[in-house]
Amino acid sequence: MILRGRDECQFKLATVAAVVDIGKCVVREWGGFGPPAGGQSLRPNSLGGGVMEEVTEYPADLRVDYPDRQLNRLTSFFRLFTAIPIGIVAGFLVYGVCWGEGWRFLGTFVVAPTALMILFRQKYPGWWFDWNLALARFTGRFLAYLALLRDEYPSTEDEQSVHIDIAYPDARAGLNRWMPLVKWLLAIPHYIALFFLGVAAVVIVVIAWFAILFSGRYPRDLFDFVVGVLRWYLRVWAYAFLMATDVYPPFSLAR
Repeated sequence: MILRGRDECQFKLATVAAVVDIGKCVVREWGGFGPPAGGQSLRPNSLGGGVMEEVTEYPADLRVDYPDRQLNRLTSFFRLFTAIPIGIVAGFLVYGVCWGEGWRFLGTFVVAPTALMILFRQKYPGWWFDWNLALARFTGRFLAYLALLRDEYPSTEDEQSVHIDIAYPDARAGLNRWMPLVKWLLAIPHYIALFFLGVAAVVIVVIAWFAILFSGRYPRDLFDFVVGVLRWYLRVWAYAFLMATDVYPPFSLAR
């Protein structure tokens, strides 16, 4: 059967609508599990055990303003290409650059020095934290742009519409000096969950890409799911690698 003109257009719209509905079903299945960020949370102690404590708000949070307007279809269509320049900048900052026979890191998250400082001195230098936070915010803006959540080109300085907050810790009173040795190990269940959530998020972004091309809008349920996955990644990163908190991250997409 050959569809032409209006019939072909209606067929394409119906196909996109069906794909979006499938995406929403995936979001409902994946997005509702786990306790919210508030309430009871399991915090491992230095011996690897855990105690239940009341957590009203997790010390690391990510929010992205929903674009309640028509998104740019042209830049959305070519997003993988338009993101290349800023992606190169982000790659140099986060992973460093290969120079000569070995690796010469021009910039990266301050992880190992922070772990050693907490372990031996029970200190978290403020300027190290500020660097980690600024780099996390820039990386968040890049990932939000790549995932089609926003169509403003990522700024290297301005906050724009992606909000990342990580509370500065009191290393002596609020951080266990031995936890940096085991945090990466305790977070293994999160690595497994985030692997599957990351795959699901990629599928959702592809579905949203089609929705934006045909309707100019990012379906809200799909938007919230992708933001929730990014928020989950941030919490695990802040716990296991930035070492900004000893509170175990919740298994939840919610704030």
